[in-house]
Amino acid sequence: MKSILRAGVLLLIASTVLAEEASIDPRIFGAAPEGERAPFLVVLREQADLSGAAAIRNPVEKRRFVFEALNEVAGRSQAPLAARLRTAGASFRSHYLVNMLEVEGDRALALEIARRPEVTRIAANRPSPLRRVPQAEPAEPLSAGEPGPLAGEAVGPNLAKIRVPEVWAEGFTGQGIVVGDADTGFVWDHPALKSHYRGFDGLGVTHDYNWHDAVHDAVLENSCGSDSAGPCDDSGHGTSTAGIAVGGDGAGNQIGVAPGASLIGCRNMDRGNGTPARYTECFEFLLAPTDSAGRFPRPDLGADVINNSWGCPASEGCTDPEILRAVVENVRAAGVFVVVSAGNGGSQCDTVLDAPAIYEASFSIGATNDFDGIAVFSSRGPVTQDGSNRLKPDLVAPGVAVRTATPPAGFTSSFSGTSAAAPHVAGAVALLWSAAPALRGDVAASEQILRLSATPLQSAQDCPPYPGAQVPNAVFGYGRLDVAVAVALAGPVPPQRIVRTPREHPGRTRVIPPRTP
Repeated sequence: MKSILRAGVLLLIASTVLAEEASIDPRIFGAAPEGERAPFLVVLREQADLSGAAAIRNPVEKRRFVFEALNEVAGRSQAPLAARLRTAGASFRSHYLVNMLEVEGDRALALEIARRPEVTRIAANRPSPLRRVPQAEPAEPLSAGEPGPLAGEAVGPNLAKIRVPEVWAEGFTGQGIVVGDADTGFVWDHPALKSHYRGFDGLGVTHDYNWHDAVHDAVLENSCGSDSAGPCDDSGHGTSTAGIAVGGDGAGNQIGVAPGASLIGCRNMDRGNGTPARYTECFEFLLAPTDSAGRFPRPDLGADVINNSWGCPASEGCTDPEILRAVVENVRAAGVFVVVSAGNGGSQCDTVLDAPAIYEASFSIGATNDFDGIAVFSSRGPVTQDGSNRLKPDLVAPGVAVRTATPPAGFTSSFSGTSAAAPHVAGAVALLWSAAPALRGDVAASEQILRLSATPLQSAQDCPPYPGAQVPNAVFGYGRLDVAVAVALAGPVPPQRIVRTPREHPGRTRVIPPRTP
């Protein structure tokens, strides 16, 4: 009997150890020797209830409610584990958008943490290289373009294609809206960005509440180093995406969709390499910016729309895509519009593969050329790896040979990729919300308007269950962005009353009159 009991105890111990090890992503340590340290994410079981945010109409109060609810849960539930990590001498960083801690420790510490009842899983936090489309050499500033309504400006074919000048002519340029750029950083004093950077008032500059660097351990060859005190772009990518969203120098180089919007930013990649923790940290800053020391968060100064021209593949960082899914959902719950590039993994179906483009809460953007054809590199849907067959991309926008800014003070006429397409839509949201202030913070209604107003595009490529001849389809989504129609659609009809049935052609809009009180 004793031998049977002893065997049962040993079996119980063994199964417990296996359960603990199963909660730790095996890719964190791999075949590393005992005692070797590695970064990992500790996700806690308790997560904040944000359901009350939906009833809050004021966009600033909505953002504040979400921020405070998330921080309350994180601060309270993380305290015991944080105390233990300090005792162990482990370095760690707290996050609140998802209730988790970013830790650097060895396997023994990870196993110990996995035993704690408040911990639900331990995920990897590996660098994730940015996938780019090869670019041509930068060009000198060009004067070619259609005359625009802004004095001294020339408008490129990409902006004319989505009918931006017509919205400017009505007086809407994104004024009052804050665009956040989460990318490789940007050159804030580039001629096309300087007057748009919120930290510059025309005389002096402050980076408090306007800039954050989430790269704390940059590689030696990174020109920006770690924890850059002011905006810095270690590869040029972020300067180019920011230029498409808001750029313009007032001297013939009107490259941005929403030149009246304010720009703030966060560097989430180290020469193109991001991690789930870096991405999360930038979302946190753009939701509630802090001063340069990371103190005194201000959700009232947060971004209204965030451009994300990056992807985090499971093979190189996002081994647990659920972490970033919760991040994006919580940012969206705060009334912040999350625009994401669909990816450059085309041209086959089922190539929208990476977080955050795969999420329902992301507004994912594919790329078209000058003739409204799909760019060969643009990823196609649907999303299959989670079994959802979710339609992606949501929309498409110009993404081939787009003219924009490049460091230190030049321009390129050949920026290509879904990275170029996404900031067109981020800028379009700024235009839409400046034209229809009642929409600000109402992400669902705004998404619906952008879908309804898009120019429908059909494809010869079928990506089951979405035939290419049908709109929406998994190549173009609901179609190509049309800002002028979006603004017109938002005007006379209360946007929350605009509805459509699934897979209904955008031309067949059903409008429900407001109810009589």
